[in-house]
Amino acid sequence: MAAETTLILGGARSGKSRFAQQLAESTGLRKRIIVTATADDAEMTERIAHHRAERGADWTTIEAPLALPEAIAAAAGSDVTVVVDCLTLWLANVMLAGQDVDARSQELAAAITACPHPLILVSNEVGFGVVPENALGRAFRDAQGRLNQAIAATAAKVVLVVAGLPLWIKG
Repeated sequence: MAAETTLILGGARSGKSRFAQQLAESTGLRKRIIVTATADDAEMTERIAHHRAERGADWTTIEAPLALPEAIAAAAGSDVTVVVDCLTLWLANVMLAGQDVDARSQELAAAITACPHPLILVSNEVGFGVVPENALGRAFRDAQGRLNQAIAATAAKVVLVVAGLPLWIKG
């Protein structure tokens, strides 16, 4: 089990990222964030800018839309807390790139388990909504559910954030 790993789950705009940032800032360690989003349109560019402004200049940003397991390993340091925001966009990137979702998810779980520093992972809980009407949507929802289960099994702590309020599920 990854002793210093916290998985933060929640719906869109639930306050997951803000809560992850607060947890990281409470450690007193240097802060790094691994981001998985890509600025493919104006709306996403604005979201990325908003998150970057909320974090401030004392955060080091690492972009890893696909190479997340490698980025987690490379961000290591005894005086560092690392936030990954978010597993959901990483999984979408993996699927859209045609990569093997199961293999990449296993690589990610292994990287998280081996991580020697505090790690805070943000992921969307997509199972509370309606069943997607198309096969790709259903495949994504199912893969995200499996990924969240795998990561939750390795994490020491799991938190569900709803309306900005954390509900500690594990740890």
